Amino acid sequence: MSFATKSQLIRAMFDAAIAAAQPHQFMPDAVRTLLPDTIIGRLFVTGFGKASAAMAQALEAEMPDELAQKIYGKIIIPDGHEETLSRLELMHASHPVPDARSAAAAAYVLEEAGRLGADDMMLVLISGGGSSLMCLPRAPLTLSEKQDVTQQLLKKGAPIGAMNCLRKHLSAVKGGQLAVAAYPARTISFAISDVPGDKASVIASGPTVADETSRHDALAVIKQYGLDVPAAVLALLDSAVCETPFSDDAALSASNFHLLATPQRSLEAAADVAQHAGYEPVILGDALEGNSRDLAAEQAQLAIEMGPGKALISGGETTVMVTGTGSGGRNAEFAHALALEGRFDALAADTDGIDGAAAIAGAIISPDTFERAAAAGLDAYAMLQNNDSHSFFAALGDQIITGPTRTNVNDFRVILTG
Repeated sequence: MSFATKSQLIRAMFDAAIAAAQPHQFMPDAVRTLLPDTIIGRLFVTGFGKASAAMAQALEAEMPDELAQKIYGKIIIPDGHEETLSRLELMHASHPVPDARSAAAAAYVLEEAGRLGADDMMLVLISGGGSSLMCLPRAPLTLSEKQDVTQQLLKKGAPIGAMNCLRKHLSAVKGGQLAVAAYPARTISFAISDVPGDKASVIASGPTVADETSRHDALAVIKQYGLDVPAAVLALLDSAVCETPFSDDAALSASNFHLLATPQRSLEAAADVAQHAGYEPVILGDALEGNSRDLAAEQAQLAIEMGPGKALISGGETTVMVTGTGSGGRNAEFAHALALEGRFDALAADTDGIDGAAAIAGAIISPDTFERAAAAGLDAYAMLQNNDSHSFFAALGDQIITGPTRTNVNDFRVILTG
């Protein structure tokens, strides 16, 4: 396999990573092997996340007629992530900060789950973005109070585990509570991981699995990141009423979780492309976290030490400390910082096609990025300090724009050496 330019190669690697996580790649086998042949009662199907509509479409295409006649339900998606469905309906909600539609969607799902009986089943299609799309604040909290907490966590650069710990304890549906609501009905979850470590309890805040954190952990998150939260939030977390179900909760005994696609699988697909192009792939890990700029500095040094002919590939979810007023995202900021560390051919992008809150997946850099920026009158250092990486790459014509990819296995990064 040959490519005319290194930029073409690394873009092909990114495309391969996305293709490996497309629902039509894994849903047929899941339907055949993980669903029962018959169900006595009803089959309520719901889903939430950036890949949930594509998962639902693949589900409908593969489901046996006997089960297909029983399914009903709604799939919750962000705007722009629509797919054509024949039996299930779509609901729209907001990401990354929930809105009133998110609350309405969560209320619908929780109500339908509560109507199920012992002969019924709930099938849940889970993917990244579900925490925001299905958001129902636990009373007496208001949606605006929970929105404020989410926005503060995003600006503070909190990792996804910390964010979801707090969000679960302020929610009426996350942290296993959806499966509890459906009990004694059987719950089966099909999931795509977009979180470091692939923890079921973190993906979309784990609505169908036991929580590994407590309200005391949630209070610790507030303290660690210096959040300014309303008194109602603190009062709720001081009460045992907000505790989520742990693994010994009997109502979770009927819930089964299946992870169908992972970041590691996508990194391996990209590695195959690099290898066929004559590069030695080196997968640095699928769960890298930390500040985008710090990780860029670390990987720049590693790329120099590794010598020529390598393709350094990594995934995970970095964070950005927002102190400026620019337009950016964690992947664009990684690429921006990397360009200031040395002369590299590299790409950093989010596999869902959205880096931060912008409809931009990320960016690509080349050894002359810094020089081209200077020639264009761009102050690369000042723009990085202003968290303005999207504007920086837009001016250079080096943004990666995919549109909604209908999947999400988190960040993808590659650096070619030599």
